[in-house]
Amino acid sequence: MEKIVEQGLLYDFYGELLTKHQRQIYEGIVYDNLSLGEIAQEEGISRQAVHDIVKRCDKILQGYEEKLKLIARFNSIKEKTACISRLSEQLKEGPADEERYRLYSVRIKQLSSEILQEL
Repeated sequence: MEKIVEQGLLYDFYGELLTKHQRQIYEGIVYDNLSLGEIAQEEGISRQAVHDIVKRCDKILQGYEEKLKLIARFNSIKEKTACISRLSEQLKEGPADEERYRLYSVRIKQLSSEILQEL
């Protein structure tokens, strides 16, 4: 995963757990694509301080994901729902013989059960 995408995803899930000051700086980097120097000037702090805060935020957000695994569960559920969608589309496309219908139905139920267990 590209770093900026990963940072954005981590922030979307856990950003509210950062302090207001940390959120402002992290949003400047991740969402506004500002440089360290631009943020430093805007916040009235050194470029190094901005760098340290961003690194600290990265570590904090990754720590939350390691403990809570919300993003991993979200991605897993997203993949399973996409699979369910593909299976149901395939059932609509061709003639549904009894065996094919049964196999797809079993797989859809299995995926649904796995999703419910992840919630």
